[in-house]
Amino acid sequence: MGSVYVKRDERGEIVKLGREPESGMSETLALNDPDVQRFIDLARGEDPAAVAEALQRSDAELVRVVEDLTNLLIEKGVIKFTELPTAAQRKLLDRRQLRRDRKALDLVADSDDNGDDRFMP
Repeated sequence: MGSVYVKRDERGEIVKLGREPESGMSETLALNDPDVQRFIDLARGEDPAAVAEALQRSDAELVRVVEDLTNLLIEKGVIKFTELPTAAQRKLLDRRQLRRDRKALDLVADSDDNGDDRFMP
């Protein structure tokens, strides 16, 4: 992971960062440092809380993509459900049951989840 030089104000907040040191930029931080990420988000005009929320939504959507991809690989015979690690099998089965429960309770109307679980045993 790369690093950047930073300049802080009297409150300790980053006010400038760069790849090369300039006057007052003696501290270096990793690019993934929370202070650096907060400065970048604010510089882009992005609210850090909104960015975190968007990442959370994206994670939830990506989970379903990975789940569907796993199911497709099982259906195509590329992998067998029983070849997956036990923890992965358990999580897939748990999610399958949760979707069935949700469908049975009809709590979510007009969902894009059709409850299609034909891929898992």
